[in-house]
Amino acid sequence: MKHISVLLEESIESLNLKETSIVVDATLGLGGHSYEILKIINKGFLYCFDQDDTSIKIAKDRLKDFKNFEIIRSNFVDLENELKKRNVLKVDSILFDLGVSSPQLDEAERGFSFHQDAVLDMRMDQSAELTAKDVVNKYSFEKLKKIITEYGDEKYAKNIARAIEKNREKKEIKTTFELVEIIQSCVPEKYKREKHPARKTFQAIRIEVNNELEVLSSALKQSLELLNINGRLCVITFHSLEDKICQNIFKEVSEMDIALKKMPIVPENMKPKFKIIKKISPSKKELEDNNRARSAKLRIIERVR
Repeated sequence: MKHISVLLEESIESLNLKETSIVVDATLGLGGHSYEILKIINKGFLYCFDQDDTSIKIAKDRLKDFKNFEIIRSNFVDLENELKKRNVLKVDSILFDLGVSSPQLDEAERGFSFHQDAVLDMRMDQSAELTAKDVVNKYSFEKLKKIITEYGDEKYAKNIARAIEKNREKKEIKTTFELVEIIQSCVPEKYKREKHPARKTFQAIRIEVNNELEVLSSALKQSLELLNINGRLCVITFHSLEDKICQNIFKEVSEMDIALKKMPIVPENMKPKFKIIKKISPSKKELEDNNRARSAKLRIIERVR
């Protein structure tokens, strides 16, 4: 399946790019957003972050006509440190596209997909230790139930966790289809007809394996500190928990303190440093063209002082 960058035009426009902008693409993926950024910032520079070797290889080829960029093989939680190593203390624009890239979903051997049989893996960084197989076979019933509930919003989390526990006592659960079969065995027939019953559990395990939510919170806070005045941070989320983290952090840094609101004149240095610009959802046309855009949201914030 061809990878289509979600909310591409909207995110590029929202970054407020200039020829000389210093930009961070915190989630390089296959380079779709980076390619469009580099077309605009011909006198600027782009720092791209990714930890997936397959994606980096494809993106390098896609960006081969440009010279003013560097790919940093690292999780975006190390964004501040990696930029500091390169004497970059402030930037003009930062973009996060938090969707799992199509190759990760489409390549069976990566173990992300419940549609294809493979060893349970789900690591975005292939050198990381924790795999989906570890989570499924080693986590306690209570811990499994908790992550499937919280990260998957799965109403049958208890049934699924119990079924996993029961099955792994007989033999280790090694593959995606073995896990799918276990999930299908313990949820109602009606639920199986609505949507794929493994969807939410697989999502929850992927989030756990890659520590996605904790990492995101840290990276967003670092990004806000890195922005120049009039600099913008754009975040594309695909999951309600990611979006909630983003929304809460943006709200926290852009709202005036209640006590200050009562003052007739608020000193400039006490006003919020950030202003929320807007939230954008995919257009009807994009939703028709790209099914993976259905849950996407783009949030934009700007540093104003």
